[in-house]
Amino acid sequence: MAMAQNQTVSINVGVVLNMNNSIGKIGLSCISMALSDFYASNSHYRTRLVLHTRDAKGDDVGAAAADSSQVNAITAIIQAFGWREVVPIYVDNEFGEGIIPFLTDALEKVNARVPYRSVIPSMVTDDQIVAELYKLMTMQTRVFVVHVLTSLGSRLFTKAKQLGMMSEGYAWIITDGITNELNSMDPSDIDSMLGVIGVKPYVPKTKELHNFTARWQQNNPTLNPGINIFGLWGYDSAIALAMSVEKARLTNAKFQMSNISRNATDLERFGISKDGPELIQALSNTMFKGLAGNFQLLDGQLQSSPYQIVNLVGHGARPIGYWTKETGLVRELNSSNTKAYSTNRNNFGSIIWPGDKTSPPKGWVIPTNGKKLRIGVPEQKFLSEYLQVTRYSVTNSTEVKAYFTDVFDAVMAALPYGVPYEYVPFATSNHGNSGSYNDLVYQVYLGNYDAVVGDVTIVANRSQYVDFTLPYTESGISLVVPIKDNKRKNAWVFLKPLSWELWLTSFCSFVFIGFLIWLLEHRINDDFRGPPLHQVGMIFCFAFSTMVFAHSNFSVLF
Repeated sequence: MAMAQNQTVSINVGVVLNMNNSIGKIGLSCISMALSDFYASNSHYRTRLVLHTRDAKGDDVGAAAADSSQVNAITAIIQAFGWREVVPIYVDNEFGEGIIPFLTDALEKVNARVPYRSVIPSMVTDDQIVAELYKLMTMQTRVFVVHVLTSLGSRLFTKAKQLGMMSEGYAWIITDGITNELNSMDPSDIDSMLGVIGVKPYVPKTKELHNFTARWQQNNPTLNPGINIFGLWGYDSAIALAMSVEKARLTNAKFQMSNISRNATDLERFGISKDGPELIQALSNTMFKGLAGNFQLLDGQLQSSPYQIVNLVGHGARPIGYWTKETGLVRELNSSNTKAYSTNRNNFGSIIWPGDKTSPPKGWVIPTNGKKLRIGVPEQKFLSEYLQVTRYSVTNSTEVKAYFTDVFDAVMAALPYGVPYEYVPFATSNHGNSGSYNDLVYQVYLGNYDAVVGDVTIVANRSQYVDFTLPYTESGISLVVPIKDNKRKNAWVFLKPLSWELWLTSFCSFVFIGFLIWLLEHRINDDFRGPPLHQVGMIFCFAFSTMVFAHSNFSVLF
């Protein structure tokens, strides 16, 4: 055994973590346990990783990696609910800005845009948070994607709740920077996040994970709130590095020093490892099932696992669905309906939105600082039967009711965002006709109106100044004139409801019915006997009476 120990080669590995918070401490403990577990089960390996820890001294940038793959899960959520505008809220550092380019590109692919970016300084005060939230309240968009860490996120949502931004109509989505650390947040902070949607990498529950969690809690009883995804990633990364170092057969790390000048930077003073290409190749070929899921590097990046989508209700998070790059949004990962990529909102479980509402917000409101569109309508005296204009002197407002305004209202209501507008009648101060339709159209060109709705004919000269939409009624000219109808004085007008063919068919059928009655009655009824002419008259009398008189009058006739 002593001989085997003498043959091992130590490989020095630097570990830079922020030891001032729980994430760094949990990560270091998981890395140490990973190497201990790995070499205990692989004692025949010749290499041994030796950790050299350095404190990041408060730099939280590395605490939560900006995983660009989660933006696809966020975009799928936005696409599922039909939101067209999203405002990202992120911290002004490398962590916050790293995800924004990926987010904007992903939103553009689903026809959603970013009208505004809310950038929060790293050392922001509560007053600055309130000022930024007030600015967001005056805007139209009500869908926000928050990409900050828990320390700032708890302050942000507390202030948002105080300002009424956690009420009906708002939609909040948080990235894994907060979702992964919900267990470490105070219950009061989570209470202020009711209705928030969060995404985080999905960690399958396995027997190995359960056993490791129990051992970790036994070895680290003072670390709260417990193991997290960052610790699991650290554990799997340490295992992968130990396996790769052994595969690359690194026995003596050698560095090639380059020619450096006196003014060279610290980075330029580093040597170039001769074993680097072999180690990178070994890492790229390393694949195994770790505690956090399948471990595999592609183009130097860890392959993204499925993302779990949670809804914050009560004092915690409740799973409502999952996202994978193959199937999109699914209710369960083992769902049989995995034939095509889906962004159907029905794949989610029940969701509680801000304001304790179950119906999803539409994502926009009429902005408080928005300018209303001035929509011109023709006010003509001969249109009084079809256009009603009511002016209220007390409120100095005007109400317009017409068919074309109803059409315009329906179109504006169908838009996925709010556009404030008002109708302005085209009239003089004494409410009379102030000009022709050409003058009304020309007001749009002059900028007095933003648009015109009404019975405006599309002609060539007007098209030189404005653009027309498709007509809402059929085009053409109709003329309404009185006519003289002499047919009403005709004595045979009562025959008009039916055609001659139908009258003749009805009469023949009634004659046939009369014949059947005579055939059945003349042998036993004396009234149906007599000369042949009398009997024929009886048959036609029945046919005529059936057409003209009610059946209850038959006894009176005969």
